[in-house]
Amino acid sequence: MSEQVNQTIKKVFTELATGLETGQVGPKLKIGLTIDGSELGLEVMKQAAYAIKQKNDFELVLIGATTDWTGDFEHLATDRCQKSAAQLMEAALASDLIQGCVTLHYNFPIGVSTVGKIVTPAFGKPLLIATTTGTTSAVRNEALVLNALNGIAVAKTLGIKQPTIGLLNIEGAKTAERALQQLKTNGYELHFGKSQRADGGTFLRGNDLLTASVDVVVCDSLTGNILMKLFSAYTSGGGYEVAGAGYGPGIGEAGTQNICIVSRASGAPVIENALEYAYQLAKGGLKKISADEYTAAKRANLVEICEQLKPVSPVQGEVSAPTKEIVTKEIAGIDILELEAAVQALWQAQIYAESGMGCTGPILLVNEANASAACDILQAKNYL
Repeated sequence: MSEQVNQTIKKVFTELATGLETGQVGPKLKIGLTIDGSELGLEVMKQAAYAIKQKNDFELVLIGATTDWTGDFEHLATDRCQKSAAQLMEAALASDLIQGCVTLHYNFPIGVSTVGKIVTPAFGKPLLIATTTGTTSAVRNEALVLNALNGIAVAKTLGIKQPTIGLLNIEGAKTAERALQQLKTNGYELHFGKSQRADGGTFLRGNDLLTASVDVVVCDSLTGNILMKLFSAYTSGGGYEVAGAGYGPGIGEAGTQNICIVSRASGAPVIENALEYAYQLAKGGLKKISADEYTAAKRANLVEICEQLKPVSPVQGEVSAPTKEIVTKEIAGIDILELEAAVQALWQAQIYAESGMGCTGPILLVNEANASAACDILQAKNYL
């Protein structure tokens, strides 16, 4: 019997043994990790990768430049450009070579946002924060409603059958609660938790974040991003994220992919936890559960309810988009509540633009040749 046949038989029996032990049938799931771009260097990626390899729950696929240790893993080699790594990651996900990926930076389109996962310091209880990066909608109150759906989808994927939600007591929370109550009245399954403070209620205070009074905290993504940074790095002085599982997967009706975000300041423990998080989401079928939640919510008149939350556009008359162009120039500094109005203003001036979300906040994307004129228009209308 040849050595190759022996190795094949060994692999089959190993997979069978693993399946009996874990309940997983067939080959192991594969989760990617883009390794370049961390402010802390490659060492944190290396530490997290070897920690995952030792656990042996799933196969790790590295995406990035070749190093002296990438040979110990399945490796999709690219240069140190994050754009190249993102393109390779997207191709690997589309071909089902990997079933999820952890990356340091990714521009999700408007309509998609991420659900972070932390462990609270009071009782060591897991808590989902919906959402932490990206923007589910340019309309703040609508975004809060959709963020609740995203958080529920993740909770159910992780095995919480009836997750409880609470809204952080921020601007728009009361309007969002009314909309969510209307969804519930219309038949969408939704379970409100309550504050652990004496007066209770669905609106959460800082105490509730520390104790995890609910399974899912709903807030806007910029507030959620700050919360993630505080919870993950408060013991280290802020320069090294120690705790939690990162900023989570991008979810939305516009498209749900198991692309989980970590920060450039995320340390090895957070990267390791983020990889485990991505694996649990892949194993639980995040994409299907997310789609099911949006379908159920739409049956409960989600579209009509969200339409009532949208303000009247400040641009008079109907504005059609100019001819589509390649947009590579990012214009930052526009408030998220004015992002779509800014797009409309540029369209009105016959400059094609798209809205998006960068790692530091909302952005407009225009053609490089139109960048100067676009900035002049946006400044004249007080968007910049």
